[in-house]
Amino acid sequence: MAHPKNKYSLVADIGGTNTRVALANGIKIVEGTIRRYSNADYPGLETVLRRYIDDEDGVDPIAACVAVAGPVRDGRATMTNLDWTIDKDTLLRATKAKTVAILNDLQAQGHALGHLDPTNIRAIIQGPAGHDHAAKLVVGVGTGFNAAPVFETESGRLVAPSESGHANLPIRDERELRLCQFVSNAHGFPAVEDVLSGRGLERVYAFLGQEEGTPAECSAKEIMDACANNSDPKATEAVRVFTRILGTVCGNLSLIQLPFGGVYLVGGVARAFAPYLAQFGFAEAFRDKGRFAGFMGNFTVSVIEDDYAALTGSAAHLKSLTKQ
Repeated sequence: MAHPKNKYSLVADIGGTNTRVALANGIKIVEGTIRRYSNADYPGLETVLRRYIDDEDGVDPIAACVAVAGPVRDGRATMTNLDWTIDKDTLLRATKAKTVAILNDLQAQGHALGHLDPTNIRAIIQGPAGHDHAAKLVVGVGTGFNAAPVFETESGRLVAPSESGHANLPIRDERELRLCQFVSNAHGFPAVEDVLSGRGLERVYAFLGQEEGTPAECSAKEIMDACANNSDPKATEAVRVFTRILGTVCGNLSLIQLPFGGVYLVGGVARAFAPYLAQFGFAEAFRDKGRFAGFMGNFTVSVIEDDYAALTGSAAHLKSLTKQ
């Protein structure tokens, strides 16, 4: 079905494996327009977007925004596991839109806050409500790890980019020190992302096997399935270790950013862990800050269970740009 000319925005969420593209009418994603493309089938983003435009009967978008799983600087994005050129010139050529923008994927998630269905937000830690201009924090746990603070300013919403997943892992006890050494031996540097990600969960499982003298490999999905059906104590312990380190890291980031407006966990791994966070001590690790333990009660923590939040955030960002 043909779409009205210069009415809709084109938004895309570019991961390491797939790119999801949709049309948006203001902030609302147009029903039935979300399409997924395998990156391996295309030489670059321009080809994907042109294919999408053809698939949507030659739609002529008025604006375009893409969210990228990687750092963005000066209007250009780089991705660790994808050799694509992603810049504003590419978007302009592919879409012929009047306004284009590129966001880090966590920035897009930050722009989505306040525009999501409340039924897709699962509360993990309750606390006092922040005022309208209180800072928020989005923490992404999926293929990788990252975080982005969200600030409400007089000029509009600012979602500051970061690469938090590449900071050092925190160490609280002897076992965590050995885990850091295990990760460092394999990858040269004990980064947060080396544990708090899908591949990181697999490393935790492998580490526990080494500790027990029963080394074995297991995929993240197999670990989560084994934890769910109580078929492998090592898988359950891996989920517990992961959960507590996640709580520690989120607590550290909260002390840095003071997100009195709430902490929001996003990403496929975060959604998979949501049912286990309370059971395996996320809140206790989050608040374990010595004399600041009581202060940590100022921060609520939730999991966003909307898999398309980055598309909504991209649309919200475009709407804010066109208002200025």
